[in-house]
Amino acid sequence: MELLAYLLAVLIGISLGLIGSGGSILTVPILVYILDIDPILATAYSLFIVGMTSLAGGISQTISKQVDYKMVLLFGIPSIIMVLFTRGYIMPHIPQEIGRVGDFVLTKGMFVMVLFAVIMLFASVSMIRSKEKTFVAEKQRYDNKSIILKGAFLGVITGMVGAGGGFLIIPTLVLFAGMQMKKAIGTSLMIIAFNSLIGFIGFVEIDGHEVDWRLLFLFSIAAIMGILIGTLLSRKISGSNLKISFGWFVLIMGIMILVREIVDI
Repeated sequence: MELLAYLLAVLIGISLGLIGSGGSILTVPILVYILDIDPILATAYSLFIVGMTSLAGGISQTISKQVDYKMVLLFGIPSIIMVLFTRGYIMPHIPQEIGRVGDFVLTKGMFVMVLFAVIMLFASVSMIRSKEKTFVAEKQRYDNKSIILKGAFLGVITGMVGAGGGFLIIPTLVLFAGMQMKKAIGTSLMIIAFNSLIGFIGFVEIDGHEVDWRLLFLFSIAAIMGILIGTLLSRKISGSNLKISFGWFVLIMGIMILVREIVDI
């Protein structure tokens, strides 16, 4: 099962390299359902894995001049603040047993996985419905306030479910900042990298958990190999077609997680 997880980690990297998103959507379910890691711990591990993988991809995109560092700061700073706040002050105060109705008990782990699945469903619909023209950059002024608010919202999501949020970042950069798709992907990778890695540091420092570094490094190396492959493939594959196909995959994954959590009930 561990070997299967590493092979799937390569797919995580390919996803990030091709469309700048999807890493966490794949990482958390793999850690939880294949490696049998606690959902709360899996969200933290996901931050490290996706962060390291995105950083490798972001460096590669920087060399190709496909990263807008002004936007990384504008979007990333409020997001990072909210990641640290969420990991340090919101998550620790969510009780292990959130609620009980008869024999049904809503646990913290179940809540995180259901929330994650719901986000996946919304993200998949957005990707499936998107047309090529939706992601054609238009010359607009930067809507700084909107971008800052979306960055803060992304930070809360990243902190709670370990999702880097590329599926939220890229449409924001294209539609609100008038950024070309290729540059939006590169910029997204750097934002994801900073958000995720700082969120993971907050997890280690604030929560004081023991970390399985061997698993994290092996998983990350496999994913980094994948992102290098994905970056090369992205030059030959239509981004819009790939986004729609990935949207269907995310939809299926989200439904499967919801079904599994409901069956466990």
